[in-house]
Amino acid sequence: MKLTDFLLASIACASVSASPCSNASPMQVHLAYAGSTGMTVSWNTYSKLQHPLVRFGNHPDALVHEASSDVSVTYPTSTTYNNHVKITGLKPDTLYYYQPQCGNASQIYTMKTAREAGDKTPFTVAVGGDMGLMGRDGLTTSTGPNGGKAPLAPGDNNTIQSLQSMKAQWDFFWHPGDIAYADYWLKEEAQDFLPSNYTVADGQRLYETFLNEYFDEMTALTVDRPYMVGPGNHDSNCDNGGTTDHGVSYNISICPIGQTNFTGFQNHYRMPSNESGGVGNFWYSFDHGMVHFIQLNTETDLGNGFTGPDEPGQSEGMNSGPFGSYPNQQLDWLKKDLQSVDRTKTPWVIAAVHRPWYVSAKNISSTICTACKDVFEPLLVEHSVDLVIQAHTHYYERNQPLNNTVIDPAGLNNPKSPWYITTAAAGHYDGLDSLVYPLQPYVAYAQDTAYGWSKISFHNCSHMTHEFVASRNNTVLDTATLFKDRVC
Repeated sequence: MKLTDFLLASIACASVSASPCSNASPMQVHLAYAGSTGMTVSWNTYSKLQHPLVRFGNHPDALVHEASSDVSVTYPTSTTYNNHVKITGLKPDTLYYYQPQCGNASQIYTMKTAREAGDKTPFTVAVGGDMGLMGRDGLTTSTGPNGGKAPLAPGDNNTIQSLQSMKAQWDFFWHPGDIAYADYWLKEEAQDFLPSNYTVADGQRLYETFLNEYFDEMTALTVDRPYMVGPGNHDSNCDNGGTTDHGVSYNISICPIGQTNFTGFQNHYRMPSNESGGVGNFWYSFDHGMVHFIQLNTETDLGNGFTGPDEPGQSEGMNSGPFGSYPNQQLDWLKKDLQSVDRTKTPWVIAAVHRPWYVSAKNISSTICTACKDVFEPLLVEHSVDLVIQAHTHYYERNQPLNNTVIDPAGLNNPKSPWYITTAAAGHYDGLDSLVYPLQPYVAYAQDTAYGWSKISFHNCSHMTHEFVASRNNTVLDTATLFKDRVC
């Protein structure tokens, strides 16, 4: 950036910010696709920006273009403001250099727009659900003496480190729910993991501290790769709405504002719902090359009669949503979205949900979402969705293609039913869950001892490979390739 540009940026920051520019320095920068010709740049500041601005261009010394917005939002207990600027009119699959408002001369980052629908170039994406804070206040090499399990072994990489070391291999990171686990401050205190004795009154401060630590850690990934997210139960409640842990009993009344009703989740992200006709960060879709990606909401707005106390987000006492303007809005949107897919351009259709309905776990409402299955599965089958990514249960499980619990006889050789994979072993303080044995008859491979993430490679219109990568050393623990009989 030229000195004159830097001086102009400093003047602009001082004039639009309520505080000096030092309080408006960008942090926690993250990207999200906004169609193949757009990108949303988001970042946090300690002070409000009247008109958040991003400078960008095709060369780091020529940030000759600007985009701005009036979106600098916060909530009562937050320590920062969330700034969002959508840049439009970009070229698909093109590298740009950008700088959020009040960045210094060394803070020039890169972003690459989505591949245009119909682009047949092979590519890879990274996927992992249920990933929380790593390090001193989260998943580390120790746990609390009164609880906790499955710490990292000394010398192990955590999932954020693993993703960063392999970042050159994937285009974006997809996180289908349960982000940061900042609500675990109370569990960590009850289990004597935190170094000081905190009380419920400290919850707001600890929650925001943990949340900001997570976003800081993720910046290494999200500053130059889109971070596509979906809603999970821990994004709307405090540890599933309440529990008793080592003599400490609590319910949703102790939740910080940011953790209730998806408040922090709604403030921090801007997913491409406007571009796809969806709603907020809750349900949306986007194209990237030869794939149509769909994010669904299994917490609220299920539709088909599953409303109020019958929804997961209500039945667990979380008092979340609805977010649509009428009960069947998400389901109607999904029908329309699937009907509009041009399989000549995007032959692959991949959906992600947080709560699973095919998984080797106890059949309880907090684990297996039978309502989600009843609502979504018929449409996913009808429209030949290729893969459904599930999360919520903290392990990795690869299933066979399924339709109403029946295994597709073709297996992975041109099945008619969607392939189901649960990838929720990314890791957080609480560790991994245990698989329930005997495993369900549809399970092809499962493991509950290693933290890791999914690497999905689209080779062409007919072959897609899924790999489960162990975060500790980047080894591949499981791999399988799906074949669809399509002419490329």
